[in-house]
Amino acid sequence: MSEHEPALIDDTYAEAFRSIYAEILITARDRRWLDHAVVAATGHASSTIMCDCEAGVDRYLSGTGDEATPDGRPGAIVQLHVPRFRKDREPHLEKTLLARISQNVLTCATARCFNRIDSEQRFRIGKKTSYFGDGYQFRDERFGRPVWVIPIMMGEFVLDRTFGFRDGIMGGNLWFMASNEDTALDAAERAAEAIAAFPGVIMPFPGGIASSGSKAGSRYRFLFASTNHPFCPTLKDSLGEESQVPDGVGSISEIIINGHDLETVRQATYAGIAAARSVPGLKRISAGNYGGRLGKNFIHLREASGHEATASATPSA
Repeated sequence: MSEHEPALIDDTYAEAFRSIYAEILITARDRRWLDHAVVAATGHASSTIMCDCEAGVDRYLSGTGDEATPDGRPGAIVQLHVPRFRKDREPHLEKTLLARISQNVLTCATARCFNRIDSEQRFRIGKKTSYFGDGYQFRDERFGRPVWVIPIMMGEFVLDRTFGFRDGIMGGNLWFMASNEDTALDAAERAAEAIAAFPGVIMPFPGGIASSGSKAGSRYRFLFASTNHPFCPTLKDSLGEESQVPDGVGSISEIIINGHDLETVRQATYAGIAAARSVPGLKRISAGNYGGRLGKNFIHLREASGHEATASATPSA
């Protein structure tokens, strides 16, 4: 294949699974302080392997016009997902939301926090956070909505009284198999930029890109996930036939996509494929799955642009 021919799209699928998620709107005086709040609220939230949730920015809002926010200030929509297969999923999501709002948003200068999901069942995050006010907190109507107001040293922290949640999707993914690390990163960056522009999804890993794809299980009994060794290019020679790294591939980057629903994640996936496919040196675009053992929501990569089979399927992870 010529260096400048479009990358092959493997005849495989990304295996997504169901989640429940909360969606919040953080606002602040300006973009600088909004970014500080977002970074804090979404920290340590790349993978539920060892994080309490997977969180990230859906999109930023200017605060006015078509991108209006309740208080007219710059805002960011943030999603926080936990797997639906957790038996304690709802209490766990509530605890996660409470911790991140009370410890990371309340403490950020000029920040406010609003609910984005109108569900029948809601978490009383506002009231629970308000106890920080030590009896000086009060309920009020601000920006046309019922809120709790907490006196703080810089002024007041305002947040909605309740926060909703609904079913979502986690685990959509794309693999970019390239000749070298720089090319793998370039392809992933282009895909991440296209996906970030797509409303309703987040990419929870740093910069939207995962460098350390994992597999289920480990040779160590205390780990339930470990490096995806068949797809580690530096192990290709030592693994022999066990390696599943195609010839000419020296680096594989990954993007994980969570979102509102399967169709939203699917369309974002296809936008990422279209943006990255023509990067010089990108050999193949693939995805990870577990043969349906993790989730029953499949995103078939070949449907991205109606391509006929142009490559044999990459073995599933």
